[in-house]
Amino acid sequence: MSEVEKAMVSIIDVFHQYSGKEGDKHKLKKSELKELINNELIHLTLAACFLFLQEIKDQETVDKVMEALDCDGDAECNFQEFVAFIAMVTAACHKFFEHV
Repeated sequence: MSEVEKAMVSIIDVFHQYSGKEGDKHKLKKSELKELINNELIHLTLAACFLFLQEIKDQETVDKVMEALDCDGDAECNFQEFVAFIAMVTAACHKFFEHV
């Protein structure tokens, strides 16, 4: 399996580790998204990445992130919305490393 394929499988696996603990197994509730962020994005501690992630760990900001991600308005984060979030965080970190 290629590195990109491994990354894709990992993203899918992590999503399903947290989704469905409180309801639909194909969606993340706010509390599940917050738990995922706090448990899975703990090592991104460099400059912009760290500051960005620190901001989204408090409940008020998690609420705002969820609202921004929730394209279909169901107050949950489906897999497509989750992938958009991961892409946003990855792009923010990549942008930082372009300037290092």
